[in-house]
Amino acid sequence: MLWFSIQAVLAENQKPLLRIVIDGDINPVSAHFIVDAIDKAETENFEGVLIVMDTPGGLLESTKTIVKKILASRVPVIMYVAPSGSGAVSAGVFITLACHVSAMAEGTNIGAAHPVSAGGGADTSKVMGEKVTNWASAWIRSIAEKRGRNSDWAERAVRESVSITEQEALKNNIIDLIAKDEDALKLALHGRIVELESGEQMLNTANADVKTMEMTWQRSILYKISNPTIAYILLMLGIYGLFFELSNPGSIVPGVVGGIFIILAFFALQTLPLSSAGLLLILFAIILFILEIKVTSYGVLTIGGVISMFLGSIMLFDEVPGFPVRVDWRVALTFALATAAFFIFALGLALKARLSKPTTGREGLIGETGQAIVTFSNGVGSVTLMGEIWQAVSEQPIRKGTAVVVTGIDGLVVKVKDPKSATL
Repeated sequence: MLWFSIQAVLAENQKPLLRIVIDGDINPVSAHFIVDAIDKAETENFEGVLIVMDTPGGLLESTKTIVKKILASRVPVIMYVAPSGSGAVSAGVFITLACHVSAMAEGTNIGAAHPVSAGGGADTSKVMGEKVTNWASAWIRSIAEKRGRNSDWAERAVRESVSITEQEALKNNIIDLIAKDEDALKLALHGRIVELESGEQMLNTANADVKTMEMTWQRSILYKISNPTIAYILLMLGIYGLFFELSNPGSIVPGVVGGIFIILAFFALQTLPLSSAGLLLILFAIILFILEIKVTSYGVLTIGGVISMFLGSIMLFDEVPGFPVRVDWRVALTFALATAAFFIFALGLALKARLSKPTTGREGLIGETGQAIVTFSNGVGSVTLMGEIWQAVSEQPIRKGTAVVVTGIDGLVVKVKDPKSATL
């Protein structure tokens, strides 16, 4: 009878779980999303926050924001690394360890939390790398110890980049449980006591409704394009579009598309550590390619442009602790060579147009053949050219019906010769 009474009370006090999904990098967008979810759960009386996560890592500053929010949360935060095949890598390890309850689906992994060092020079990079690693090791130990988890393994994940499966994680006290799906997870969580800053709380999740909180469409777009390589591609396509529009005023479509890409690129770049040196090198490369069309440099400007664009592309983002924020060098090289190829092609067309014989206008008549319609008198007569009658002069005697070739033009008078003796 008592058991039924307890269940009835629990059913009456049943609160829903707030569920969010993080599928990608940990960056300012995902950090704000998690913070907003915890705030919503606290103010709207949710049982807790369920984070379903699959991440390759993220920025250290964003990770710090998330961890600090979770540690201070007034509602339980539950991590579920899922679905099968997912992983909590790098920044994901810190976040998983910080949660009140951490679970993994079958066929998942966790680990490799070694931070990427910052700095340009070799010595500076080495020293900075050691400082960041030591700091991250101490930080992850403190997180693990606060949650009663294996702090020795947590430190190894930072210093040695070790990774383990969900079974090993459970065995080594890294996570609390393994659940095949979210329904199984709710049953496993039911009755578990978690330690909040305000005190202990027993989870009541067996029959809890799950309400999923989605990113706004603006935030979702920003999250998808905040990948360094995607932001770079958008920037380059935007530059190309604007260049085509300026080269061919009135085309409209390239300008509109280029403008959209530029706006999206800067929208994404606001979340990434942009390097002004890298951006200036890319713009300098574009200038060199344009000059190649105007100045005969025998390929020197093109080579300089390729090198400048490649270096600017891989230097477009400042290196910061956390994970490598950089453009894939293969993408950078592809764009550099493609840009060079386009401008070389444009240069070839320009030279061909400059050197080719005019086919229209008065200059286009030179070299054309016609026929005398009268016998020239004192070197003056008339000829038919391309279906038109022209007054003509010649230093040779020309008889009616004789074929002639145009050697020059003076106003509305053409100079002609017998084709057998004409030298153009």
